[in-house]
Amino acid sequence: MLQIDLWKRILILLTCVAGLWLAVPNLFYTSVERHNDAAQAIELGADTPENQAELALWPEWMPSGLVNLGLDLRGGAHLLAEVKVRDVYEARMQAYWPEIRDALRPERATIGTVRLQPSPADEVHIRISQPEGMSRALEVVRGLATPIPTLTGVGANDIEVRAEGDVIIVTLSDAEKLASDERTVQQSLEIIRRRIDEVGTREPTIQRQGADRILIQVPGIGSAAELKEIIGTTAQLTFNPVVSRGSDGDAVPGIGNIILPSIDEPGAFYTLEAAPVVTGEELVDAQPAFDQNGRPAVNFRFNTTGARKFGDYTAENIGSPFAIVLDSEVISAPTIQSHIPGGSGIITGQFTVEESTNLAVLLRAGALPAGLEFLEERTIGPELGQDSIDAGKVATIVAFAAVLVFMFLSYGLFGIFANVALIINIGLIFGLLSMIGGTLTLPGIAGIVLTVGMAVDANVLIFERIREELKTSKGPARAIELGYEKALSAILDANITTFITAVILFAMGSGPVRGFAITLGLGILTSVFTAIFVTRLLVVIWFERKRPKTIEV
Repeated sequence: MLQIDLWKRILILLTCVAGLWLAVPNLFYTSVERHNDAAQAIELGADTPENQAELALWPEWMPSGLVNLGLDLRGGAHLLAEVKVRDVYEARMQAYWPEIRDALRPERATIGTVRLQPSPADEVHIRISQPEGMSRALEVVRGLATPIPTLTGVGANDIEVRAEGDVIIVTLSDAEKLASDERTVQQSLEIIRRRIDEVGTREPTIQRQGADRILIQVPGIGSAAELKEIIGTTAQLTFNPVVSRGSDGDAVPGIGNIILPSIDEPGAFYTLEAAPVVTGEELVDAQPAFDQNGRPAVNFRFNTTGARKFGDYTAENIGSPFAIVLDSEVISAPTIQSHIPGGSGIITGQFTVEESTNLAVLLRAGALPAGLEFLEERTIGPELGQDSIDAGKVATIVAFAAVLVFMFLSYGLFGIFANVALIINIGLIFGLLSMIGGTLTLPGIAGIVLTVGMAVDANVLIFERIREELKTSKGPARAIELGYEKALSAILDANITTFITAVILFAMGSGPVRGFAITLGLGILTSVFTAIFVTRLLVVIWFERKRPKTIEV
């Protein structure tokens, strides 16, 4: 018998209603987007009358998920950045000096005093006062080397050590430089992704190009300059011992020291030890807060290693100042009043609420390991995106109308059922895109247009099969039932192979290719659902009401 259980009917109807309900916000895109932006701003603390007015543009009880528009539809910023991988070499060498100094200190009876010498950026030069102990000094320093893991096992060491007269020269090995370059680019890629995602931008495209370049495309952002402010800040946080404070920024700091300006005290400069006690890499959390005077600040917390270093240093240097340095500027230089064992603290300065929030975001995302040089930057205006949207609308409407007319002329009443299912199908696609936060690009619109054409394939197979069953003198109910049963395998075979193609495109492609794959894949799922279940439910409801003796398809 041609029948569908009540619970199945309810489930099909609820699925359609839920999908269309999720798609509704896209009909009021601008209002919902303004509502969402206001809600996010209020959550971050900007509870202003303007934001409350924007929040009221869309009811809270309605869904507010939107289909994100890609760069080609919405406009936005495009950057091509080159990672300055060589910057890391100098930082690595500076970090080695305290370790080398501490390792050589027990050997003073053999090698004499140890002094840091002026060195190139990617080397450390150390002079010993007793050259006859050079062999022992080289043995100790070489013992600090770490093997570099490779796919085939352990390869070369990370540092190379040699002697020239009474000077020990430590350099990074070629193998370590290659490994360091790879790590630096990958780390930069991940940090850029975290920074952009956390400030609330929608579906950015961030991918590596070549050995040391990163492509960044962010839809909906005002300009390339705004994007550069978000990702171009190194956010390099360090805690350095203070040597002295003065007003001459051109003074000679001495070997192993640096002179940095103070933010809080205009005209003041601090001479600091170049090797930090703790770095921002050992932070595990940073949150915007307020200090005891009600001024915006940032709370931070170290991991176990950082907390131990920070605690040991504060215990040994009570009464001494230490500097909190952010991007080569001293933002605070407090005096250590007591041992700080917990590994947490607060950064204060002349911050606004927005600046403290952004600083917390940058610190949580992590410091960029190296600077970025922007080789290419473009701002794509929303006008160009609107032209693409308009062209996509025209293509979709023409394809949609042509399919509706064709189905009606070919299959009459059954064609109308297929058309209703097709309309529901488009609504379900947008509902799913809204639910998963998917991005719609110009190729994505092409995927929807293709889906419109493919969506009726299953119905055509079913209706043609019903026609064949009617020719064998079977009754209407039996013909409809057999039509759906016998067409099912062909429908599943065709759509499964296309869905596999969409999955491969998504896995192997990037950017626009993924946008096409997402809409194509979702369109296949909704097309099969509407053809097998929705159209059949409409046919069954009609048949139960009319009970026709004969039918024409």
